[in-house]
Amino acid sequence: MPDEPRAFARRLRPDRVGAVAIALIVVSVAWRAGLAARGWFSQDEFVLAAQALDARLDADFLLGTFNNHPTPGGLLIAWLMVRLAGFASWPWVLMLAVGQAAVGIAVYRLLRDLLRPGWGLLVPLALFLFSPLTLEVSSLWLVGLLLLPVQLALVLAVRAQVRYLRTGRRRHLAMVALWLLFGLLFDPKALLIAPLLFLLTLFLFTDGSPWRSLVTAVRRHWPVWLSLTVLSGAYLAFYLTRPARALDQLTSPGQAFTFLGDLVGATVVPGLLGGPWRWTHAGDGPPLADPYPVAMWLSWLVLATLVVVTVRRRRSAARAWLLLVCYLGLVSAFFAVTRLGGVLGPMVGTVPRFVADVVPVAAICVGVALFGLRDTGEQDRYTPRPLPGLPRVLDAVAVGRVAVAILVAVGLGTVWSTVTFGDNWSTKHGREYLATAQAELAAAPAGTVFLDTIVPDRVVSGYFWPDNLQSHFFRPAEHQPEFVEVAELPVTFDAEGRIRPVRIEGVKVLPGQVPDCGHLVESGRTTRIPLAAPVAEWPYVVELGYLSSGDATATLRLGEATREVTLRSGLNQLYFPLHGAGEAIEVTISTPDIALCTRLITVGRVVPAS
Repeated sequence: MPDEPRAFARRLRPDRVGAVAIALIVVSVAWRAGLAARGWFSQDEFVLAAQALDARLDADFLLGTFNNHPTPGGLLIAWLMVRLAGFASWPWVLMLAVGQAAVGIAVYRLLRDLLRPGWGLLVPLALFLFSPLTLEVSSLWLVGLLLLPVQLALVLAVRAQVRYLRTGRRRHLAMVALWLLFGLLFDPKALLIAPLLFLLTLFLFTDGSPWRSLVTAVRRHWPVWLSLTVLSGAYLAFYLTRPARALDQLTSPGQAFTFLGDLVGATVVPGLLGGPWRWTHAGDGPPLADPYPVAMWLSWLVLATLVVVTVRRRRSAARAWLLLVCYLGLVSAFFAVTRLGGVLGPMVGTVPRFVADVVPVAAICVGVALFGLRDTGEQDRYTPRPLPGLPRVLDAVAVGRVAVAILVAVGLGTVWSTVTFGDNWSTKHGREYLATAQAELAAAPAGTVFLDTIVPDRVVSGYFWPDNLQSHFFRPAEHQPEFVEVAELPVTFDAEGRIRPVRIEGVKVLPGQVPDCGHLVESGRTTRIPLAAPVAEWPYVVELGYLSSGDATATLRLGEATREVTLRSGLNQLYFPLHGAGEAIEVTISTPDIALCTRLITVGRVVPAS
């Protein structure tokens, strides 16, 4: 058959490997979309949703930071999605599903370009598509919003780099730079794409000794490194101009070793082999990796065996594993500098999303180690040498059975890890709290007013203040509480979201000495009413119960803080915020010929009355 008809016939031949790959991508996306739908918003999402509703779509908002991250692309999408969807979950699930599909297709196309053709492509593809390490990225909308674009940028930058190395065409060089820039629009971790591309070129596309490979990689492909260095340097210069809190610092060398042990030993290695199998519940947020010790050590044994076997059979395997180790070292260093030492420092190593970008790199390295690069010939293969203590010729059937048993175990472990993740993820206190509060607000009588206070810690933690205030939390909701500064009969929400009368829990004033009055306040002079204990600087709420001889205006002072209130004739009470500190409350009535008696002044926090 002539060459042209033969080539045409090959194009018409069905691509069975590609069809199975697409089926795997569809199954993965559908399964994870169902998993995401079982969960809901978590703490960071509530905070970002409130901030997006408060902000105008301008440079100040887009070029600001969220959790120390410049993320203009993420803030833009969040701003649009919050206004479009609010607290409805299906648009967010759809967004995550589309992102996963795009990354899955990009990974398959990269593997097809990089590796030898055949059914073996499906092994690293399945490793990426079903890895439990990326469950958080496909379930939590803020994590997916930031990290799915970084994963996509990483994969497509590697693909463009591979094409540039093979062809030398400048358009592929331009695509490398564009994909790096795209990733940086969403998360600073995209900076690691540049060193990854250098390591990939060094280990997989150069030959010879380490020094010769280094010199060759730098000299032959210097336009790539120059463009990536300029882009990364410009981004870092921009990043350092952004307002942000100081980076967390390590408190001891032991903390670094514990973090590294958790990240590599308990999260990455078990996660690449179907783990962690067990999760630690983390409130409304995604669970943390908590593998069984025996299973964790077995995963290390399986990985070590895989490394030894592949290195003895293929020249490129050792370099592929070195690439994975080096990239994992970059990730570890990145988080050691930016995440350790803070409140959440001890648990950073067990958070799977922090190594989500390791998974596509692991898929590349495993694929190269098992099946070899597309543009290397049979010289990539070693003649296997017998391992010490083993016969030269092993029973191929027995080896095959062991390999099948390992694949089945990894598959079952992946299913188990995914199912148990879903069980943890489906517990959402914030969803229950909001649903109850919305039902209560819909049934509340007109004129119901609220004093602003914090939501329960299990909904939004206290370290997010002031974004854990109810006035922030309910902004995207359909039914809005009416918050007021001063009220006579305010209400609040209890821990379950039910509306309850307000009670102030805190420091009361000492008993007054005026018979049948307590503390007497008269027009024209300031009365100092001592507290039972001094209070430190804080945004308090004051409860004032009083009996007034007439309508009047009064000023209350706590340290440097003052609040002017309107008093009504007779026996009444008022609640209002006062941000101050001191040992006494000072009361001054500015309306002439008015007297006021009070026995009840409490400085503290709002709690629901039982």
